Amino acid sequence: MNDIPRDAHLAEDPRPAPAPGADRSSSRLAIPTPVLEQLESHGLPVTGTLDAVEIKLQEQVASSHAFVDELARYLIGAGGKRFRPLMVALTGHLGEGPSPRLVDAGVIVELVHLATLYHDDVIDEAPARRGTPSANSRWDNTVAILTGDYLFARASELSADLGVEVTRIMARTLAELCEGQIAEVQGSLGALPPDVPKLAPTRQHYLEVISGKTASLIATSCRYGALLSGVDPDGVEAAAGYGWNVGMAFQLSDDILDITSDPEDTGKTPGTDLREGVRTLPLLHALDQDPDGELAALLDGELSDAEVARAIELLRSSDALSRARDDASGYVSAAIEHLEPFEGSPVVKALTRLAEYAVHRVG
Repeated sequence: MNDIPRDAHLAEDPRPAPAPGADRSSSRLAIPTPVLEQLESHGLPVTGTLDAVEIKLQEQVASSHAFVDELARYLIGAGGKRFRPLMVALTGHLGEGPSPRLVDAGVIVELVHLATLYHDDVIDEAPARRGTPSANSRWDNTVAILTGDYLFARASELSADLGVEVTRIMARTLAELCEGQIAEVQGSLGALPPDVPKLAPTRQHYLEVISGKTASLIATSCRYGALLSGVDPDGVEAAAGYGWNVGMAFQLSDDILDITSDPEDTGKTPGTDLREGVRTLPLLHALDQDPDGELAALLDGELSDAEVARAIELLRSSDALSRARDDASGYVSAAIEHLEPFEGSPVVKALTRLAEYAVHRVG
């Protein structure tokens, strides 16, 4: 785990800040349309790859069993920003040129992401996903779990077509995703079976959780893009390091947005993490500063709406948010440093701006 540098200073982004997405569990990695348009205008076409990914997604999840087909397409039809395929498409410009295989790689990472959403909703007992009833609430947990497994299988089949190394990378990533999820369960504030070792929800624990649950798949997306475009092994590692740090920065900015977001602007009700008992980094910073104060007392039990509102008020008035922004800025700086081997490549500026966006969108 990289330590967080705290001396990052980013140039002001002249573009107006876009409204962030509203779905925490899909990581809210929303990229505004103007960014895509700028990429195209600077000779970095990605829209064609993303369009092809969308078509291939529908083909890849098709099943001769009507119910399975409906289930597999359920979350695809609910939308999503396809952030991970975008990262594949962008880093595909780091090498000799975009490869047709990038489309399949983009489909693989999106299928894995979608599969984790089906499973996460079961674990979280989530009633909705992207504004529609979650699969587990519309049908049941068994159906949702098996659908996620089906998508994992379809991703594995497609990865085999791209070679052993692509399959090995995804197998390793799936292990990291599972380790992150298990660690989150162990650090849960809810009751655990007596034979499950409990982990203290510390700062280090939370960073390990989001490294596995969020950053690992974004790192793999960038690894795929670089690998399949002919980048040398050191460059592939640099691209993956860039992706991991971007994933960490985006997740931390999501943690901040869960506290600071205005429902009228974002459509999102703040305090989702608080209601779910998730100790995100801003909350951990606040508790470190005042472990026996009012906020800590509020968190001792299930929160009412009034208590969530008060907790948000306390967090907004503390310096925990600025400390979390500093943390996110540190990851952004680290991400940009990983792009140094590609200096001179036209895509570096776009990847730099994309990393900086993780901090700019939270002020």
